[in-house]
Amino acid sequence: MEDRFGRRITYLRLSVTELCNLRCRYCMPDDGVCKKRHEDMLTEEEMIAAVEAAASLGISKVRITGGEPLVKKNIVSICRRTAAVEGIREVCLTTNGTLLPALAAPLRQAGVTRVNISLDTLDEEKYTYITRRGTLQQALDGIRAALDAGFEKVKINTVLIGGFNDDEILSLADLTRSLPVDVRFIELMPMYDSGDFSASAFRSCDMVLQALPEAEPARSDGGVARLYHLPGALGNIGLIRPISEHFCAACNRLRLTADGKLKPCLHSGDEYSIKGLSKEQMAEQMRAAILAKPQWHEPLSYCTRSRAHRDMNQIGG
Repeated sequence: MEDRFGRRITYLRLSVTELCNLRCRYCMPDDGVCKKRHEDMLTEEEMIAAVEAAASLGISKVRITGGEPLVKKNIVSICRRTAAVEGIREVCLTTNGTLLPALAAPLRQAGVTRVNISLDTLDEEKYTYITRRGTLQQALDGIRAALDAGFEKVKINTVLIGGFNDDEILSLADLTRSLPVDVRFIELMPMYDSGDFSASAFRSCDMVLQALPEAEPARSDGGVARLYHLPGALGNIGLIRPISEHFCAACNRLRLTADGKLKPCLHSGDEYSIKGLSKEQMAEQMRAAILAKPQWHEPLSYCTRSRAHRDMNQIGG
């Protein structure tokens, strides 16, 4: 289905939980989230009905997100059933990686084709600081487990934060030389609650190219990242610029939160509820949400915050 601006919407980001075993400072508060009533959250049956409704409108790719999707006890079942929906050609998952050692192989067998793993630093103390909970070794073990499980693609997502990890661009980029992974640097977004960060934390991805003068442009993989390649590397470097160079004109996605709200745009407060609806009614709400997609979101900066009215863990990272 196309929106009002001729963009074909083929990609659903499905959040299965707001909960997480970490507390990353740009994603959620230190004390976690106020747990909602079980009856207020989408059930597995409703999630699969939503995927079927989305597929009926031409959506062919689903990314499972959270919170941390791997804390969901039925995550393997959700992924398996999503992959089995007629019309869905690709099922991906975004995770912090810490629970992948036990789940990577079952997820691959369930039909997940690609995984994105969040990793913002290679320094143990800094990792514990930014996540407030985890250990670097858990994340590294998760990356290895993903590679061993044989996913078609493993990508590492690094949120670029001035004064925190901008001195690690070289070491993070070097992961593409030693491992068959892509490393994607993502500009920090000024979300609803990102009070831990000063204006200097919001840096352009230009600094990545400045640190890697040998990087050469690489062929696009169809995603929002601009790709570059280091000589002799096994994977690519990706730059995702929601602040300095937003990609609204190519946006092909619709988001569904764990409590059943469709978001036409990440940075808009507009939401369309599907909780408790039939599959046909869900499809109607999806049509309305797609036709309500804005042409672009307003410019974002330290002073101009996202209008999402939610933290990232409540939307789906």
